[in-house]
Amino acid sequence: MIGYVTVGSNDLEKARGFYDQLMPVLGAGRIMEFGPNFTMYGTGMGKPGLAVCKPYDGNSATVGNGNMTSIACDSRARVDAFHAKAMELGGSDEGAPGVRGDEGPQAFYGAYFRDLDGNKLAAFCIGPAD
Repeated sequence: MIGYVTVGSNDLEKARGFYDQLMPVLGAGRIMEFGPNFTMYGTGMGKPGLAVCKPYDGNSATVGNGNMTSIACDSRARVDAFHAKAMELGGSDEGAPGVRGDEGPQAFYGAYFRDLDGNKLAAFCIGPAD
């Protein structure tokens, strides 16, 4: 249902450095670029993606209060690795990996962080412990 999400950056080269190293944890990488102001990451064209861009209106990028991009992962280990890599790259922790709610066959396992520009992201998977 969701095609892609964009997060704004005031330092696109710094943001690209962060995402160039973070997205391979999910088997993703750069899949599209438009000029100097837009880079899309994903696992392939026609699949959900995450784009980093300078705001189109030329104003400074700001973090939306309550906005968050959630990245679906295939395992708890992948959630853990994605969060750990974000921390290693200078992201800030907004919630360590763990079960939110009750453990069980439909358990929600998630981790939360902010990128270098303050955009909030989550990594999650649904299901029992591996």
